[in-house]
Amino acid sequence: MLDLNRLKALHAVHVYGSVGAAADALMVTPSAVSQQLAKLERETGATLVERNGRGVRLTDAAGLLAEHAERILALVETAEADFQALRGAVVGRLNVGAFPTAARGLLPRALVILRERHPELEVHLFEREPDRTLREVARGELDLVVAQDWMNRPLATPDGLSRRTLFDDIADLALPADHPLAGRRELELPDLIGEKWISSSVGQVCYDWLVYTLRSAELEPDISITADEYPTQLALVAAGLGCAIVPRMGRTSVPEGVRMVPLLPRLTRRIYTLWRADAARRPAIRAAVEALAEASEEFSARL
Repeated sequence: MLDLNRLKALHAVHVYGSVGAAADALMVTPSAVSQQLAKLERETGATLVERNGRGVRLTDAAGLLAEHAERILALVETAEADFQALRGAVVGRLNVGAFPTAARGLLPRALVILRERHPELEVHLFEREPDRTLREVARGELDLVVAQDWMNRPLATPDGLSRRTLFDDIADLALPADHPLAGRRELELPDLIGEKWISSSVGQVCYDWLVYTLRSAELEPDISITADEYPTQLALVAAGLGCAIVPRMGRTSVPEGVRMVPLLPRLTRRIYTLWRADAARRPAIRAAVEALAEASEEFSARL
């Protein structure tokens, strides 16, 4: 009989394209993945891996087996979910992914709720960018994720995922306190022509969104500084080095020297949680979704 762990290793190499990437996804060492593949070759009597320069290439036989492995692993997950639903016990391990501001602002309270109510549930939290968490939950590396997208530029959601909206997070404009517009009650993006901007790193969701949003307002982005953490962005604004758009969940405090000005129309990102539909009956998934909803209600009431 084929070993599930070996099939899982083969499937991961098939999906990610290399032993190293598969090892990262499975949170094991590359040698452990290679050993599983070697054992699977002996088990099947077929050549599954061939050398290809510094890396490896899966054979046609391996590709066929990997396709079957995907269906087998999905069936196993469904069986486990059904069995746990029958037992009704919130136990086992739950891998949760969250983007940075949610990991800091939302997950601590949600994890405390889960620990208090379900002490036998082992929760592992991984901080990830939203586009990465969507891929990982769809592939089964994460069980549940907290993601975000902007109302004017939503992310595409992979098929086979269930979703629950948690709350909407409004973003405001951060200006140096001595900026000529800092005393205004509200601003519109066209008011900011010629400004220098501070944003997250190139290629991240919030950077791409800022470029898209500014160009939609017929402003050509002049992004002079990038910093991934919102507190860092606010410190740079306080130093007079530019302006930034900062979601309310992204700021724990506003430093002196910064004025937060609401924008019209409101720039809003939607915070939501996703999980695989096949695993929806797992009590642990349902418990985590409810904990996130409760923590979100408490958090949004303070915004």
